[in-house]
Amino acid sequence: MLSLPRLRVLSELSRRGTIAATARALSYTPSAVSQQLALLEREAGVPLLERVGRGVRLTDAAAVLVEHTTAVMARLDLAESELAASQRELRGRMRVASFQSVVLSLVPGALDRMADEHPRMRVDIVQREHGQAFEGLLSHEFDLILGEEYPGQPDRLRDGIDRSDLLADPLRLALPLSGQFAGRPRRLTELAEASWVLDPDDTPTGRWGREVCRQAGFEPHVRFESPDPLLHAELVRTGHAVAFLPELISSPHLAGLTLAALPGEPHRVLYTATRAGRAAHPAVRAFRDALARALEERRPGDPAWGVRVS
Repeated sequence: MLSLPRLRVLSELSRRGTIAATARALSYTPSAVSQQLALLEREAGVPLLERVGRGVRLTDAAAVLVEHTTAVMARLDLAESELAASQRELRGRMRVASFQSVVLSLVPGALDRMADEHPRMRVDIVQREHGQAFEGLLSHEFDLILGEEYPGQPDRLRDGIDRSDLLADPLRLALPLSGQFAGRPRRLTELAEASWVLDPDDTPTGRWGREVCRQAGFEPHVRFESPDPLLHAELVRTGHAVAFLPELISSPHLAGLTLAALPGEPHRVLYTATRAGRAAHPAVRAFRDALARALEERRPGDPAWGVRVS
């Protein structure tokens, strides 16, 4: 009989592409991955891998096994969800991957509700960037992820994923209250010579911010590059830069800033995603509900919104 753990190694190799990346994802050594694949090949009785330069490529037979493995894992997810739903009390452990601005704004309130209502349910939060979070979800490292989608950059649809949108979060121009960049520009082009802090340009957030400036007719002078929204807020607060910030970030972190509405009222979409077979799991449903209720109680404050630029 084919070994399910070894089939999972093959499936992970199909997603990751290399033995080394598969080993990192599964916390194995590369030699252990190679050994598991060799054993699976003997069990299957057909070649599963072929050498391509220094790497390997899955054979057609291996691709068939990966397809069946995906179906088996989905059925197991569904079985676990049904078993959990039959229990009177929610218990166990759930791993969630998120990004920083949601962890700051919504996750603490959701965790409070989970602790009050489901004290025997443990929720672990891990901070991951978007691509890593989805890979971890598909490889069963995470049960749920919190994601974001920026204007003009729709997420790729993935088979076997259940997505639930949580919030359309307005994106704002952040300006200091004093110093060189203070003031309320009527047009974004008035900030063409300003210093900017933006996310790295290989991230959805960073690409979106640069595109907004380019559509306004200028290339931003990015003096500071970081994925940390708290650093963005601090650099703006201290007068060293201007930035784009989501409205959801807790108001204490936005004290001392002016937030201005942008042309077209752009927003990011916050969502949760899980494997389709996991969507009915009571832990996933409970945490999604806790996030929604935390959002209702944690609407943004009012530091200085309502200013508009064109």
